[in-house]
Amino acid sequence: MNRRSFLQSAAAISAPLGVLPEAMAQAAKGPMSAPKDESASRIEKAKAAAMAMERRDWEQGILAQAMLEIDDRRSVLLLTKAAMVQRTPDGRLGVVISGSPTDPAMGGAAYAKAAEWSGDAQIGEAVDGLLHWIRIGAPRNADGILYHTFHAPEMWSDGLNCAPPFLAAVGFYDEALQQIDGYRQRLWNPEKKLLAHIWDDGQQQFKDGNFWGGGNGWAAAGLARVWRSLPSERAQDRNRVAIFAREIVDGCLAHQRADGLFHNIVDQPASFIETNLAQMLAFAIYEGIAAKWLPASYQARADRMRAAARLKMDADGYVQGACGAPNFDRPGPSTEAQAFCILMEAAGSKLAAAN
Repeated sequence: MNRRSFLQSAAAISAPLGVLPEAMAQAAKGPMSAPKDESASRIEKAKAAAMAMERRDWEQGILAQAMLEIDDRRSVLLLTKAAMVQRTPDGRLGVVISGSPTDPAMGGAAYAKAAEWSGDAQIGEAVDGLLHWIRIGAPRNADGILYHTFHAPEMWSDGLNCAPPFLAAVGFYDEALQQIDGYRQRLWNPEKKLLAHIWDDGQQQFKDGNFWGGGNGWAAAGLARVWRSLPSERAQDRNRVAIFAREIVDGCLAHQRADGLFHNIVDQPASFIETNLAQMLAFAIYEGIAAKWLPASYQARADRMRAAARLKMDADGYVQGACGAPNFDRPGPSTEAQAFCILMEAAGSKLAAAN
């Protein structure tokens, strides 16, 4: 089965509508203010488990981004060098199989920082090659909007966390915004305030019109990262990115379960209960509150997500119940869930420290 091609059948997988009492108890206490050592311990456990997992290009990239968020420069450098080992002639990094045209960009911002920190000319050349691929080489439509697959002219909601954050991080702001606008035009449902998963640009119709939680989580997190890369003098662009991110958050929150989690397809209770969207949205919300494009009133909802997700970490540090690798057709662990555990904990701790 191709990556995430499960979505058209995933609604058939069901789970009971249970409530996690520990998560509810934490939520009732108000804003989460866990001791720093607890958050740090969870980050270390999640990191150890993630580094032990086999990874594809987007998984390598989002893990590198998580390491960047906690300023673990050695891990960023190691992950970058490992991605360079799996470099393709067209400039993509971390490609262990053919993969996606845009997935390698998930690590672009972190790889660029590794080049900056190290001064290593080989890393710099590899990052330049990846950037050239994304800006010039990757398949796209006549309007310049990137496709997410090689086999068909498809645009996926996942793509909002691929090229746009990378382009914005290295200063190509207009191109990042162009991609965001292009994906929004095709995938956005203004009534639901949610993104459909896959648009077929050749057939001019949805290949998968379901509102996959993970896709909306990728988008919210990616937009939060684009916002902070935009310079302050681009206030109008920051504002419209923030409005879009908040709309996605609100669209998802309309379907948040009592236990703080969400269904895999957010508006379909018959789909399985999933962990990673909660982590992704918590990251985006904490980032939004810290940057003041979200009001502090959102924190209670993010704290419920964080408390519920924490209960899903097993004794070995794996976050269970996410949309699970390798086929993403049932609950289980994944590198992206490990990375977003780190991203969520880091953003929550930074917000707590700032208050």
